[in-house]
Amino acid sequence: MKNILIQGIQFDEKSSYQQGPALAPPLIREALHCGSANYFTENLISIENSRIIDKGDFPITDYFDIEKITEKHLDSNAKILTLGGDHSITYPIIKAHHKHYPKLDILQIDAHGDLYDSFEGDKYSHACPFARIMEDGLATRLVQIGVRALTTHQMEQAEKFNVEMHHMKDLDLSSVRFENPVYISLDMDGFDPAYAPGVSHHEPGGLTSRQVLDLLNSIDVEIVGADIVEYNPNRDFQNMTAFLASKMMRELLGKML
Repeated sequence: MKNILIQGIQFDEKSSYQQGPALAPPLIREALHCGSANYFTENLISIENSRIIDKGDFPITDYFDIEKITEKHLDSNAKILTLGGDHSITYPIIKAHHKHYPKLDILQIDAHGDLYDSFEGDKYSHACPFARIMEDGLATRLVQIGVRALTTHQMEQAEKFNVEMHHMKDLDLSSVRFENPVYISLDMDGFDPAYAPGVSHHEPGGLTSRQVLDLLNSIDVEIVGADIVEYNPNRDFQNMTAFLASKMMRELLGKML
């Protein structure tokens, strides 16, 4: 059985509009270890487990170092849960995973498609990671849940890459099923801002925390990796988003064990 490594990637230089997610990893951990909660998932799985190893945080100056750090951790025969960071980090993380999992499905929980070919002149912007992932053939299937802030260009990109997009306006989570190993990328702005005010891009009409928990618990194939991104502590209210992110971290770790 594989260990699960936690890595914090402190990087938000690819953020548009507002920076701040580089500050998130230690604050998510602080909420996880706060005395107001315990280490059990809702399915009574304890994450106080010797197979879960926290490798700490990695301040990033070179974007492409993210792939090297992730690859090193994967080479130790482990699964990885990453705390971000803006959403641009998912592309180099998936590049590292592809070498170990050539047939990989991705579940993206997000208000946005993040499918721009280029954004503000940057092909590696946090608005572009899934365009890079799909054009490089790093995923066999991309399933997006919670999308509610698209553009014409992103819809064209979704059609080009055959993205399975579940819009909030007509959401039916019962139809989401997987067959291949799954990587989960959880953008905190996938939640409605009422649940997660600590994000850079407030987009009303989003997912409830219970909907996301039920979605995670419905997955019955192996989860080989995950990331939690786009928590911006500068925008949070009484640590609400930090505690929600730590709850999702706990549940993801339980599913990955």
